[in-house]
Amino acid sequence: MDLHLVPGAEPTAAESAALDHLLGAARDGWDGGERLLGPEGNTASTGHDARSRRHLLLPALWALQERIGWISPGGLNELCRRLTIPPADAYGVATFYAMLAVEPRPARVVHVCEDIACRCNGSDELIAQLEERFGGEGELSGDGSTTWYRSPCLGQCDRAPAALVGDAGDEARERTLAPTTAAAVLDVLAGGEPGPAPVTVLPQAGDPSLRLLRRAALPNEVCLDEYRAHGGYAALRRAVELGPEGVIRELKDSKLQGRGGAAFPTGVKWDAVAHQPVRPHYLVCNADESEPGTFKDRVLMERDPFSLIEAMTIAAYATGCERGYVYIRGEYPEPQHALEAAIAEARRRGYLGGDVLGEGFAFDVEIRKGAGAYICGEETAIFESIEGNRGEPRNKPPFPVVQGLFGKPTVVNNVETLVNVLDIVARSGPAYAENGTDTSTGTKLFCLSGHVERPGVYEVPFGTTLQELLDLAGGVTGGKELQCILMGGAAGGFLRPDELDLPLTFEAAREAKTTLGSGVVLVLDESVDLPRLLMRIAAFFRNESCGQCVPCRVGTVRQQESLARLVSGKTIGGTQRELAVIAEVGQCMRDASICGLGQTASSAIESAIDRLGVFS
Repeated sequence: MDLHLVPGAEPTAAESAALDHLLGAARDGWDGGERLLGPEGNTASTGHDARSRRHLLLPALWALQERIGWISPGGLNELCRRLTIPPADAYGVATFYAMLAVEPRPARVVHVCEDIACRCNGSDELIAQLEERFGGEGELSGDGSTTWYRSPCLGQCDRAPAALVGDAGDEARERTLAPTTAAAVLDVLAGGEPGPAPVTVLPQAGDPSLRLLRRAALPNEVCLDEYRAHGGYAALRRAVELGPEGVIRELKDSKLQGRGGAAFPTGVKWDAVAHQPVRPHYLVCNADESEPGTFKDRVLMERDPFSLIEAMTIAAYATGCERGYVYIRGEYPEPQHALEAAIAEARRRGYLGGDVLGEGFAFDVEIRKGAGAYICGEETAIFESIEGNRGEPRNKPPFPVVQGLFGKPTVVNNVETLVNVLDIVARSGPAYAENGTDTSTGTKLFCLSGHVERPGVYEVPFGTTLQELLDLAGGVTGGKELQCILMGGAAGGFLRPDELDLPLTFEAAREAKTTLGSGVVLVLDESVDLPRLLMRIAAFFRNESCGQCVPCRVGTVRQQESLARLVSGKTIGGTQRELAVIAEVGQCMRDASICGLGQTASSAIESAIDRLGVFS
């Protein structure tokens, strides 16, 4: 059946070249080449091959946007011809992602963060100056070459406020401005160069107790020889000595729990995939840390990319995976560049490929760039995104260990979880478990931001108290009064100043009715307007809901509307009635939403109401 393309819309030479660079030259009418007439045009050897490349849809959309700044009807037509995808389907995918544009945009776009950590560090004032001196978001510069937009969290909370500069063209580039000022953003909008990439500062650099961050704290440039000189790839060689079952045994003995928020036992997950008879198996590294306030995985990928590659190779060896994907958030250009360089060097030196280190097993890694969808941090939404679909979560069961990426058994872990594997294999599972507590073993990375003297990523053993962690970061900025701490990010919960003796463990957090989540510790002083901060959190979830299930799609809207009435004082039925609505909507989302986004969308808001007495 022929595709029904947008009439009269043809690609420019630049758009065709961008797709050719990614997909190769078209061979016949089934993948975008010349369509033959008559009997010869009714069959082609490339039809099935073209349809099998659906997973290249998101990279192809990025290729078009990076070349001209947006995805034009002609470019979309050509993409659909090349991949034999109906235009309505491809358009639905393109419009799912916040970073992709299907309306004309200039070659240079600046995204300015307006999320909670940046708000604590002046982003509201920065944006006000942009609106006054340049114009509202989406307005063009005098020559039409630049514009700017508000953005949710860019993952730069330790060096807020932040912005992201994207330049389209033959040599497309993305660069981070962090920390930045209104003057710097205005200069970029006037055509100036953004300058060098921001420097990641690790407050604990030089601390001999560091395990996960010990190489990330080194001052030297990242390279394979430097990595090996500091113990790199010793864990992989030890893993080969142990064998796949031995690696999984050590992992189980370590009691390692996932560091992405769900805290599922990692050894159990790996064992389940390893024993699945269906082949192939896949490995997916979830590097789409989009939780506002989270940036730990960014630091590991920027400063120690080989540790992730080595850990993924061990995971693949233990579970029988020949192919791995790093799904990295679209707002992370510097970590992506570091990983790309590290993967290329590892492949060149025999640490990836058809015969890893001559040990008789194959494994290779591919990076997939997200495009601004918080929901793609959910493990099954990642699969949908990689496969070329809208990033909507799947119903479970079946679980990923049975039917994951491309319908095959799949291991999914985030960056921090995987990097822990190196110490477990090198030191043994029981030795690893000596750190931390009986049920929360090892060390944990925490992302401190907001009103704290020394923001950054901190590594401490489980069981460290929140007060000790706050002291390590120098306490509240300027010695001001602490109002509260947001734990776990927008999907987490608030703690009062009198609750700082909380031990940082999974079990203690559950008992205190909060969460460690992905490690967010957002410190808020007395100057923060909490009701308006809650409005921002509610707006975030409303915008980020994928819309697939009614409880989340409708509930996040009703939650934001009720908060808006409370903040404005124009309540329906009084304050208590509005608070009852928020509680009822939150319970509905927890009970009936398909995935964790809807199930946690009310967590921080309800904790502020119940624990902090906001609106009472």
